[in-house]
Amino acid sequence: MNQQSKTILKKAIIGILCSVILILLDQFTKHLAVKHLKDQMPVVLWKNVFELSYLENRGAAFGILQGKQWPLIIFTVIVLMIIIYLYLMRIPSEKHFGLLNVIAILFFGGAIGNFIDRVMQGYVVDFFYFRLIDFPVFNVADIYVTVAAILLILCLLFYKEEDFERILPAKKKK
Repeated sequence: MNQQSKTILKKAIIGILCSVILILLDQFTKHLAVKHLKDQMPVVLWKNVFELSYLENRGAAFGILQGKQWPLIIFTVIVLMIIIYLYLMRIPSEKHFGLLNVIAILFFGGAIGNFIDRVMQGYVVDFFYFRLIDFPVFNVADIYVTVAAILLILCLLFYKEEDFERILPAKKKK
């Protein structure tokens, strides 16, 4: 096995282990939500600010595409393939690119967490609700995706253009 294959295998193992932990945490919290919140009044943790409130989301983020399971499933599979490709083949393993590797794992864990619900149940279990700002109800997988998106924006602000060139080289003009 050559060095590049060893590096890819090591990244794959790390990515799988981290993703499994993230997915298990997400699925466990959703299990708890079903067990303790379904068909119950919301559990108020901070009056008029934050509560646990069970919701079956049959759409995507913020409830868009309600009831359109197949487009969501196809879109998720495409996104997952892109994440896997970028993580294993394009994002370097060097310490300098560690944050981008974490971002890929967070996006992957969040996408898979909600994908499991969507495929197995036809809906995603959401249960965190910020009443203060009337923010849409969300779950742990959504937190992974949101944190990954914020970190990606920070990377875009602080990484150099040549860093991104190493990941996605621009096509040279003839």
